[in-house]
Amino acid sequence: MGRGAPAAATASANASARRNRRRRTRLLLGSGPCRHRASLPGWSSRSSWAALAGALALEPLLGAPSALLVAQGAGALAIVVAERLWPFRREWNHSHGDLLTDVCHAIVSGLGTAQLARPLVMAAGVVVAGALSRSLGVGLWPAHWHPLAQLALALVIAELPQYWLHRWQHERDWLWRFHAVHHSAPRLYWLNAARFHPVDLGLLYVIGWVPLVLLGCPETTLMLFALFDAVFGMLQHSNIDVRLGPLNRVFSMAEPHRWHHSRVLDEANTNYGSNLIVWDLVFGTFFLPADREPPARIGIAAMPAFPPGYLAQLAVPFRWRRVQSEAAGHDARAAA
Repeated sequence: MGRGAPAAATASANASARRNRRRRTRLLLGSGPCRHRASLPGWSSRSSWAALAGALALEPLLGAPSALLVAQGAGALAIVVAERLWPFRREWNHSHGDLLTDVCHAIVSGLGTAQLARPLVMAAGVVVAGALSRSLGVGLWPAHWHPLAQLALALVIAELPQYWLHRWQHERDWLWRFHAVHHSAPRLYWLNAARFHPVDLGLLYVIGWVPLVLLGCPETTLMLFALFDAVFGMLQHSNIDVRLGPLNRVFSMAEPHRWHHSRVLDEANTNYGSNLIVWDLVFGTFFLPADREPPARIGIAAMPAFPPGYLAQLAVPFRWRRVQSEAAGHDARAAA
């Protein structure tokens, strides 16, 4: 008995080690989310701040628009590389027939919508901001604050109207028909940040920027806000295995946002924050269960036949009833 107990313990330990090796092998082969928690402590937050620091350094040399473009490009490149080195799900690094569609969305919505909306917002907002300042006899924006403090204020101010618009996009059919394009993505990776119908993204852009411009937010702060919003959006949708821990209750990062893309409505209708999660906490829509992983299959369960092509997706809101009918017909055929 004295020698048998250690032998049994050794056998049990060896069996446990074999199980662990098999489990690691399955993860490496892509049969589940990969885990590199120790490899990326705070990587996502550091990359965001690095992009902001780069923009601040380049702004006096290049001007705000060029500094924004360079820093945003550098941030995108870093995210693409990190997705290859530390993927959350390896299968999400492979095209699901969606790459061309997402590239078109990135060009039209990601670049075009902002370029069209920004001059209109700035022109109208500057006039109103000037009138408000003159009538009150004081500037409304704390321009004497440190640029990063001004950025923090801008994020909080813009987040509230964006939170409610995003929530209504899920709760109001006339808005959901535009927003559904974003949720039609079959996987999450950096380019999903621009998978938006131009009308949908335009509304989100205007409702976030108008309050800042009306308050007299200076150009440098608006540049930092635009950069943070762009880089953070890519990180939020990225296929990078990052763990923010308590910061998930500050930033609307990838961990809670993956649940927002769930096919289960009760899970998807949560975590509406664009950059910050604060209003989800205030209004009770924060969701981040600790006992399970977010789903590998994402999309719109009620619309499995959602048009995959770019031009077809542009037309979806304007032929909404037909798209819904086609989805119902697909379900009926699948059940049969």
